[in-house]
Amino acid sequence: MDEQELLRSVADYSAEYIDSLGERPIRARATVEQLRAALGGPLPEQPVDADEVVADLIEGAEPGVVALGSGRYFGFVIGGALPAALAADWLTSVWDQNAGLYVGGPSAAVVEEVALGWLRELFGLPSTVSGAFVTGCQMAHVTCLAAARNHVLAQAGWDVERQGLAGAPPVRVLAGEELHVTVPRALRFLGLGTDTVVTLPVDRQGRIRSDALAQALGGGGGPTIVCAQVGNVNTGAIDPMEEVADAAEQAGAWLHVDGAFGLWAAAAPSLRPLVAGIERADSWATDAHKWLNVPYDSGIALCAHPDAHRAAMGVTAVYLEHAEDGARRDQMDWTPEFSRRARGFAVYAALRSLGRAGVADLVERLCARARLFAQLLGGADGVEVLNDVVLNQVLVRIGDDDERTRAAVPRVQDDGTCWLSGTTWHDRAAIRISVSNWRTTEDDVRRSVEAILRAAGVGTPAPAAAG
Repeated sequence: MDEQELLRSVADYSAEYIDSLGERPIRARATVEQLRAALGGPLPEQPVDADEVVADLIEGAEPGVVALGSGRYFGFVIGGALPAALAADWLTSVWDQNAGLYVGGPSAAVVEEVALGWLRELFGLPSTVSGAFVTGCQMAHVTCLAAARNHVLAQAGWDVERQGLAGAPPVRVLAGEELHVTVPRALRFLGLGTDTVVTLPVDRQGRIRSDALAQALGGGGGPTIVCAQVGNVNTGAIDPMEEVADAAEQAGAWLHVDGAFGLWAAAAPSLRPLVAGIERADSWATDAHKWLNVPYDSGIALCAHPDAHRAAMGVTAVYLEHAEDGARRDQMDWTPEFSRRARGFAVYAALRSLGRAGVADLVERLCARARLFAQLLGGADGVEVLNDVVLNQVLVRIGDDDERTRAAVPRVQDDGTCWLSGTTWHDRAAIRISVSNWRTTEDDVRRSVEAILRAAGVGTPAPAAAG
């Protein structure tokens, strides 16, 4: 089989797989032992034909594939892949551009530049904001907080890029006690450590208390970074951004926004009031593989201080053909990576295929699906919805009983109708439902609700209101 035939066969298989998502079980079908037996073994001593390698890979791996692209996958905040984004991601591999320098892929550089401009518009951010495409929200935090670290220490008279951190003034990081684990992990990567984090009380939905933040900032403390949360990973709750921005601005602190999925609310007119004030932040981290529904490897870092951003990430060498006149964008000046995948193609394709109205509709539609989950489950006997459903997150508890709630999760997963995960909220077991996939229909929600109630052994769902 020649190269073209091989690629056509993979395209045919891919189309069949996508077509199966509507009905295939969401869970993986194979155990880890079965997968190791199918995929393992010694390294071949001699070459194996490419068509045989691919055929064996499909046969061995597919039983361990979770149908993340299904409209009934609700386990984590994971979107699917829009058709245009998926096709553009294929082209990204075919074109195989090195998106570190402009000369390694001029189109890749320009596409990233254009897509970042479109994202600034959608989020309502100033046109001067710099940006970068990174692997995911984890590295978006690293990128943004590296710029924040440099900026606040420079204000204290310390040059991190030249002097390092040994002997530097201590940096204080203020965040709500519900901060996502990727933030302290980023601080570890950056040499600041988790002891720099001062956690502040939150309200019953997980929003930081602005009075506690103002009090902490008012007490001084030197170079300071405030980390706000736009979209609590359990409840979807959004910190009061105007009040947070007021407090940070008054104290001269850097304000970083963890908007992994919630930042996309800014693109929806009906939800934008929830995030009013985000434009006043100094940096923002989000993920396009969540609500924008592009394939993985699509984190986005945005920074209101391009000089600090570039100083933290940029690199030069005599053998690199950097753009000297500033008219061309060298992506390695803005990201932690040197060689890198041309991530912007898929984001560009998704944004162009949806347009402003389509992005808004996607976000609003998935929030409506989450509200339908809450309505149907909350109206069933023996089920309690624990959160105010403001975005796409729903927390459910069975019979006010930790054991019954936890036991329901693997039963739902094994059933295969849908996939969701467990969590703990205010020291109580809960089932977490994240509605993030563009394919999710009302029928997907209803089928999934029936599967959840069946696995939990509780009553029938409440009738849904018209509309």
